[in-house]
Amino acid sequence: MRVVHAAAGLAVMLALAGCQRTSSMGDFNTQNVSPAPLQAQPVQSVQSGQLMDPTTSTTDTSQFPAAPVSGTGIAGVDGTQPAGTNVAAATTALDVTKESMVGNWRVANGSSSCDMFLTLTNLGSGSRGGTRGCAGELTAMGSWEVAGKQVVLKDRNGNPLGRVFKTAEKRFDGSTNSGQPLSLSR
Repeated sequence: MRVVHAAAGLAVMLALAGCQRTSSMGDFNTQNVSPAPLQAQPVQSVQSGQLMDPTTSTTDTSQFPAAPVSGTGIAGVDGTQPAGTNVAAATTALDVTKESMVGNWRVANGSSSCDMFLTLTNLGSGSRGGTRGCAGELTAMGSWEVAGKQVVLKDRNGNPLGRVFKTAEKRFDGSTNSGQPLSLSR
């Protein structure tokens, strides 16, 4: 019986010995491991005002954009139809996905040609893109986005430069905002 009590006592002492705190663990626990505080960021001021009562009838529609005119094709992202947009291409456009646009495209812009590169890297409200060897408006291209069945090409500030619509498996047709015909192909 004494041997059993001695063995049990020894087992308890060994178990408790494993719970002792060592100096190396003590050093870890005293270190400050919290991240540095974040810097405050500027916030725009909040505006307040009274909303108009939706149950009352009003003839003042100045707060709403004008309705699109039927038969003019697909309007641009900013609600306008750029000069020279191929309305036939816009109305018969094939579905397009952002992923299918990624890569290198050969661009025909008016009488010149160049290269366009489209990525999925986010840039503002679109994705990063660029051109090489282009002339005119396309030299300022910095991003692009898919909006419905159109691909909108934008400058580095996010302003639309032109739009193209998918007309075949590896071909897009449209125009720049100045009315120059624009085609992308692989």
